[in-house]
Amino acid sequence: MKRLLLIGGPMGVGKSAVCERLLERLRPGAYLDGDWCWRRNPSTVTPEAKAMVLDNICAVLGRFLASPEVEYVIFGWVLHQRETIDAILARLPLAGVEVFCFSLTAPEEALLTRLRGDIAAGRRKNDGVEVRSLAYRPLYAGLGTILIETGERTPDEAAGAICACLAERREFASGTDGKDGGTA
Repeated sequence: MKRLLLIGGPMGVGKSAVCERLLERLRPGAYLDGDWCWRRNPSTVTPEAKAMVLDNICAVLGRFLASPEVEYVIFGWVLHQRETIDAILARLPLAGVEVFCFSLTAPEEALLTRLRGDIAAGRRKNDGVEVRSLAYRPLYAGLGTILIETGERTPDEAAGAICACLAERREFASGTDGKDGGTA
């Protein structure tokens, strides 16, 4: 059975690094970072742009799910609203797919340290990302996703916690909606 892993979390929590580690561990697999579908210059946030991004995300994820060569589909994005998760899932071919929804969390100071390091290294723009990340942070507790704490974990350790959930906590996979939560 195929498995779809949705990995959400605020900016700076380690989604990209954790998803890269998951791709190394979960084979045969495919990984899509939602930010790749948003990358434009100039980047504008309009209803049309949001619709295009969701179309792109669903098209790529749908193709990964349809591929006989892919068993694990990993999708990382901010995913701070249940409506966004549900909108994506509603557009995907999920027959025969187990869906796992995870939210990566970290203490405020860990997020700020990581974001400031990324800004100093030129990996992120200083465009209010710290304020947005901290504003999104409390929203994940109410999403009904499996929470994975990353504040004191390396990306490899966080990926290991997710893999442990896949192996040991299959009861959190709902088959189509991923709404059952938990903590790891």
